[in-house]
Amino acid sequence: MKTKSLYISAQEVNAGTLFVSMGMMEILKRNLHKVAFFRPIIYKKDILDGDISFILNRYELNMNYDDAYGFDIEYVENMIASHKINQLINQLITKFKKLEREYDFVLCEGIRRSFLSANINYDLNLKIAQNFGSSYINIINAKNDNAKEIYESMEIEYENILSYGCNHFATFVNRVNDEKYTQLKQKNEENSFTSYLLKEVEELGLISIKDVIESLNAKEILVSKEDYTRSIRAIKVAGLTLDNFLNYIEEDDLVIVPADRSDIILGLLGALYSTSFPNVSAIIFPFDMDTHPNIKKLILGLESFNIPLLSVKTDTYQTAQNISKIHSRIRIDSERKIALSLGLFNSSVDIKYIEEKIANSQSDVMTPLMFEYKLFELARSDKKKIVLPESSDERILRAVEIILLRDVANIILIGNEEEIIENSLRLGLDLSKATIIEHCKSELMPLFIDSFYEMRKHKGLTIQASTDAMALSNYFATMMVQLGYADGMVSGAIGSTGETIRPALQIIKTTKETSIVSSVFFMCLETKVLVYGDCAVNQDPDAKSLAQIALSSSKTAEAFGIEPKVAMLSYSTGESGTGVDVDKVREATAIVKDIDKTLLIEGPIQYDAAVNKKVASKKLPNSKVAGEASVFIFPDLNTGNNTYKAVQRSSGAVAIGPILQGLNKPVNDLSRGCLVADIVNTVAITAIQAGQI
Repeated sequence: MKTKSLYISAQEVNAGTLFVSMGMMEILKRNLHKVAFFRPIIYKKDILDGDISFILNRYELNMNYDDAYGFDIEYVENMIASHKINQLINQLITKFKKLEREYDFVLCEGIRRSFLSANINYDLNLKIAQNFGSSYINIINAKNDNAKEIYESMEIEYENILSYGCNHFATFVNRVNDEKYTQLKQKNEENSFTSYLLKEVEELGLISIKDVIESLNAKEILVSKEDYTRSIRAIKVAGLTLDNFLNYIEEDDLVIVPADRSDIILGLLGALYSTSFPNVSAIIFPFDMDTHPNIKKLILGLESFNIPLLSVKTDTYQTAQNISKIHSRIRIDSERKIALSLGLFNSSVDIKYIEEKIANSQSDVMTPLMFEYKLFELARSDKKKIVLPESSDERILRAVEIILLRDVANIILIGNEEEIIENSLRLGLDLSKATIIEHCKSELMPLFIDSFYEMRKHKGLTIQASTDAMALSNYFATMMVQLGYADGMVSGAIGSTGETIRPALQIIKTTKETSIVSSVFFMCLETKVLVYGDCAVNQDPDAKSLAQIALSSSKTAEAFGIEPKVAMLSYSTGESGTGVDVDKVREATAIVKDIDKTLLIEGPIQYDAAVNKKVASKKLPNSKVAGEASVFIFPDLNTGNNTYKAVQRSSGAVAIGPILQGLNKPVNDLSRGCLVADIVNTVAITAIQAGQI
């Protein structure tokens, strides 16, 4: 059965409604251009709904907040009490149908039944879904029930959904521990309906520093933006002397201590900088107190790392009580929890089956989010080992956690193991699944030195020079790729482009088809993805090199699902211009056509004729590329680099790259100004490239 909408509902608190909504939205945005999110009932109209705000922002949905909900609980209950249920349903249908007409798909999220008054003697979510014609997803919280009770709930809810005439899409059983998972797995496979078991992940249930700040209206004495998402595993009240209290602190504790207990505060800071004690997540002062000015001065003078400091007005006992009642939330900036959630969702459900079940007609629209999600899915489907030699950079460590949590790739970090672990703990990161190699102490070093010497001795390389080269992390990491210990490398967050490419040219070398390494950027515009080459490596390529860049770029485009229609850019179109520069482009185009007679290519051509069908119809009316180009080859680095930056800044396009091409094995370069998201995307692309060799 085809469906244009899904309705997600959970009866209980903390069942994971947003978690499932997020997983389904990932699938929808990966396959459809225009997706809407709708909550028929929200808690209060004058309070921002957290799930709506999260989904609209996270997935950049092109819709207004007011269009994303129907009515609040007070209005709904008044309508039901006035026996106007049919009028209410009609009002909701009107709002829903408007979205259904304007969007490819509508993902609906119901409200927990426990939020509604007891006099409503039917399942309002099911009644709404029935009238929307939406397929139904129900979520069961397995945390407090045994396996028998959970299975009975699954059967009862399935029959209840059918009794309302709704199409059952899937049942998600969330927060299942290992024992229940084993007991339910066999029965789950015997079900006549689609159901998925989602294991309990402790991290997702842990509150964050931001949860504490918002729930307690806590004052931020010393907190950075990066601290907001740090998890809190337990609450400790410092009522002992320092020497005794240190015996009881554990990793990621939230410590409640009066601000005048300077001994405890300094002791916890000492523990942070010590390798002998755990690192606490935060310190909170009761009674609205602050530290002594000299203690604060000392704290502010510490380099690199610090412990977040908060204060609240309540006393110690009440503060502990209030914190114990806080529920964990997934926020728009909770990248760690988001990555962990999506990793769990993707590993627990049959993505392809869900995509087929949704069965919507596809368009040729490709948004930046769709492209990014496709990258992750491609990388995840054939996981590769990617080595990152710049483990001292905080952005690298943050990106690695996201990559591991989202199951995008296996990661190898080059660096001092103790320092990497200490830094990750101080940053509140979980890098336990990453492999760490201290390259200068590695047992691979003698092999790598000998291999590099054999490769380059005809160039005059000595054993000592080979030893010195392998001491450099980029050379060691590149040799790991060459000899199969890793599938690809990503570097450049700290070093220059040359420091990334030089080892690759000396060790991995170029493919037989090309003699040069070049680069492309994926330019993600609002509704399509274009390929720009070369905007980062070759300064002034001759005609032969330009032809090789075009051929490499077309293969890269095809590898990532973009049909290559190549525009060889110049300041003139067709036969209208002359001069050295335009002749170079004309010659390069001829070389490409001679090598690959099936490739759609046009050149020389101006940018406007390459992208605009009206201009193309006048300048090159018979061209199969003009007006529809997807791959743009710039005549030199000056033109390419300036153009991609101009398009990026003026149109709001997302530029992913540079992506290196032409090497026998994938090595990619980062910009020194890269963001964490840039690193994650580049690692995903490198993993995909590795799977295509």
